[in-house]
Parts: sequence; structure tokens; C-alpha cells
Amino acid sequence: MKKIAFVFPGQGAQYAGMGKDFYEQFPESREVFDRAGELLGMDMKALCFEENDRLDLTEYTQAAMITTIGAMLKKIGTMGIHPQAAAGLSLGEYAALVTAGVLDLYDAIRLVRLRGQLMQEAVPQGVGGMAAVLGMEQAAVEQVCEETAGVVTVANYNCPGQLVISGEISAVQAASAALKERGAKRVVPLNVSGPFHSPLLQPAGEKLLLALKDTEIHTPKLPYAANVTAEYVREADGIRGLLARQISSSVRWQQCVECMVADGVEVFVEIGPGKTISSFVKKIDRTKETINIDKAEDLEKLSALIA
Repeated sequence: MKKIAFVFPGQGAQYAGMGKDFYEQFPESREVFDRAGELLGMDMKALCFEENDRLDLTEYTQAAMITTIGAMLKKIGTMGIHPQAAAGLSLGEYAALVTAGVLDLYDAIRLVRLRGQLMQEAVPQGVGGMAAVLGMEQAAVEQVCEETAGVVTVANYNCPGQLVISGEISAVQAASAALKERGAKRVVPLNVSGPFHSPLLQPAGEKLLLALKDTEIHTPKLPYAANVTAEYVREADGIRGLLARQISSSVRWQQCVECMVADGVEVFVEIGPGKTISSFVKKIDRTKETINIDKAEDLEKLSALIA
């Protein structure tokens, strides 16, 4: 049997209607949406299934995403498919922790809701920004960030030729101009509400750590690749610190995938809205198989893995 990893998307993949067919077709998925709504004191079905202005606000987006992914995981858990590794991009790492048995799903939902609120509140609107950098080597992007006055760093190493920078808006703009001058194919400002995964969010990570100290953390039942280190985590010690640092540290997604490939992972099953992670994996290593589970009908793709 092929070695399988479950991988999970982050913020930006959300859309109105995500998870609705899982809710309608599977009792275990319906229970997740209903319990999450009770836990967080919000109408999770309205947030995820209906067109609304809140779904793209960080403090709501993250809760909606982890609930939707959790509902999908609950159904997949009844199908007898067992991954050998897991990883998630940014907030998707919490779904990887659920998969690895590190976090209870409802603890993850509660933490991600708080995480979104803390990230939203960390920096006043308009102070920070982010930009996608396309068609440039990692080292060149890092060098420009180091040379730019103010706070600007690489927020995401998504895949070869696609990075994201984040920090003070003036520094991001200055770095963007310099990157274009040095040969970046495109530098695209992102429509985000804050400078995520930059040092400006360190206070949010410190506040999250307080909540993590009161949350039960279990030894991973399977290894997961951490965003901060791009290395497998196999022990419970240190997980709280990694999650607190993750808010203000670079997401080393390309390196996480490379870690799993080096471990022999052959199939990457993306669980959650969209196909972003699958596209990244293909750009990192086109020889690897990808399966994305976004709709209930996509579950048929998994049957081949256990045939």
C-alpha cells in the first residue's frame, strides 16, 4: 500500500457553501458543525454555507475553515483510511494535529477561533501588509527583505517560484519595488487584514501560548511536519511553543512537503476547500500523486487507496 499523508489548506481557500454537502449527507459531519456552533456561540452553518461578509474576516475565517475540515475528517475517519504523516499550511496545521491525535477536534476549533481573533487584533488595520512574489529564487527574496528598512520577512515558502512577504506596509511596498527591479516576474499585493507570519504578530503568539497551556496536548500517533521547523514532530514536548511561534514565523510549506517526500510519502490527500495545496505539491514534486477532498463526491477518490 502506498504511503499517504493528509495535508490541509490555510486561510484564503474558504468559499461560501464549503462543507454544505457533507453536512447534508453525513451525520458525523453534521455533528461537527452543530457542536462547533454551540462551542463558539455562532451560527456556523450560516457562516460557512451562505454568502456573507464575515467569512473573509480572519476572526471568522479560521473558525469556519477548521470546522469545515473537521467535519470532512470525521466522515473520512469512518472509511478506514489511515495516513502515515500529516501537515497543514498555517491554520491547517491544527487539522494535522487533530489527525495525529495531538489535539481533540473541539479543542482545535476553540484554539483556532482564538488564534484568528488574536491575529486580527494584533496590528491596527492599514499598518501591515503582505505580497506574493512570483518567479524569484528564495535566497534573492530573503536578501531583499534583509536589505529593506523596517519589518519585512518571508511569510510563506509555498513552492518553487512562489513566496509571500509580510510586514510593515511601507517596508512591504519598498521590498516589492526592489524585487521587481531585481527580476521578479510579478509581485502582487494581497488583500489581507494583517501582516500574518511576520514578527509584528509575536504578541498574538504570546497570548495564544497562555491558552495552549490550559489545553491537553497528546503525543503524536503519527508524525506531522511543523510549519516553523519543516521537520517531523514525534513528541508532545515543544508543540505548544511551536504553535505560539507559528503565528509570527515563516510557513515553510515547501520544506514540509520535501520532508514528507524524503520520508517516502507517495500520495498527498488534501482535505478542505479548494485545490491550493495539491497545486503546491505538484510544483514541488510532480511525481507525487495528489487527491483533493472538497466535495462529498470526492470521497470516491479515496476508495482506490484502500482497495
